[in-house]
Amino acid sequence: MTRYALFLGCTIPARQPHYEVSARKSLAKLGIDLVDLEGMTCCAPPPLQSIDLETSLSMAAYNISLAEEADLDIVTLCTGCFESLAIANNLLRENAKLKERVNKILSNAGKEFRGNKEVRHYLQVLMKDVGIDHLKKNVTRKLGNLKVATFYGCHSLRPSALLKFDDPERPKLFDNLVEALGAKSIWYRNKLKCCGGLLRGYADDIALAIARDKIAMATKAGADCLSTLCPFCFLTLDLGQFLMKSTYHEEYNLPILHYTELLSLSLGIDPKELALDFHKIRVDKVLSKIS
Repeated sequence: MTRYALFLGCTIPARQPHYEVSARKSLAKLGIDLVDLEGMTCCAPPPLQSIDLETSLSMAAYNISLAEEADLDIVTLCTGCFESLAIANNLLRENAKLKERVNKILSNAGKEFRGNKEVRHYLQVLMKDVGIDHLKKNVTRKLGNLKVATFYGCHSLRPSALLKFDDPERPKLFDNLVEALGAKSIWYRNKLKCCGGLLRGYADDIALAIARDKIAMATKAGADCLSTLCPFCFLTLDLGQFLMKSTYHEEYNLPILHYTELLSLSLGIDPKELALDFHKIRVDKVLSKIS
């Protein structure tokens, strides 16, 4: 069994236990052992990098050092966490002077960044350690009638040179993994456009307008659901539909599902085990379509 240190981040344990449940159950079924490490802290998300790069890199490197001590690569569920940790890992590997300054900070906590472990998003783990063909063989509940609008989010694709996740202009990884489950990944207008989530709390009206555009375009394209990789994108597009109803008097009821939830369902895991009641927009029509 392949083992990874699981980095959960802040949002998932606090607000989206269903994401964690579906990830643990589906990856375990595919032979991926997730190890919880003591002492993991905040990843120092991307906005912090623009305030103080050295401090944010030190926070991310602290988490990576814990995985290095355990001799494990890291797997992340949140794309913001993936971006933070992967940027730190690659920048510090490439810049010896920056690595020295960060390690001086880490020495106060008795830690050292060595740069000998990888940081991977769980989609990369699925491709590297499971593979499309093996994944297809494990599907017991085909999602053949389901039209899925995939949403990569912003933090998985850029900066592409450091993250090395997928082609930032024409990504295919997420779509290919959706279709491996038997579903249809559909194109929709402004597919790669931001969900507006990071504007919440600063410019709520603009944030909601951007989210509304994504929901409207996916609905117009005939999507049965929209699938996300990021807990914050999920929150923006799931809860956001209630705000769209009160603000714009428009009702979409488009289910938003994490890819791990689609994966779990396709692997035959009982929906009752997936805590789907945490969704604001009910997923009943998705379940009825794949039953």
